[in-house]
Amino acid sequence: MRESDDQPERPLSAPRPSALPPGAQNYITPDGARRFQEELERLAQERQRRSAMPEELRELNLRIGHLQRLLESAVVTPPPPPEEKDMVRFGAAVMVRERSGEESCYRIVGVDEVDIDRGWVSWLSPIAKAMLNARLGERVRFKSPSGEQELMIVTINYEQVM
Repeated sequence: MRESDDQPERPLSAPRPSALPPGAQNYITPDGARRFQEELERLAQERQRRSAMPEELRELNLRIGHLQRLLESAVVTPPPPPEEKDMVRFGAAVMVRERSGEESCYRIVGVDEVDIDRGWVSWLSPIAKAMLNARLGERVRFKSPSGEQELMIVTINYEQVM
């Protein structure tokens, strides 16, 4: 009898299906590519150091495989040239003002970089689609679950995020 025979099996984490529509490019910011590459290198080193339980190694290998596929398909998209920095493009951090006066900041990122808690939204999301190509001071409209909203572009920033 093996030690692991009396322990319940943990379900494997299946790779997430891609949020990209068929044929869409897998855009990613330069700092997103750097973060994923660093994670991949860290996990590869961890896998070499470990004499872990088989299920832990499976989890590690699943994540490593996911990161490898992500990075292989990624199209790293740098910030726009200086003459276009007054326009919302991929990678921009955009401060917007609602009609109520409330301000929020969103960063337009790749589908694998989304982090709602940080305000990082996919370039495919309704709010990002509304903001893309808008200029400073421009008003944009988009449909949210609570209905149509109008936002004014207050600032556009392309500084690298760490």
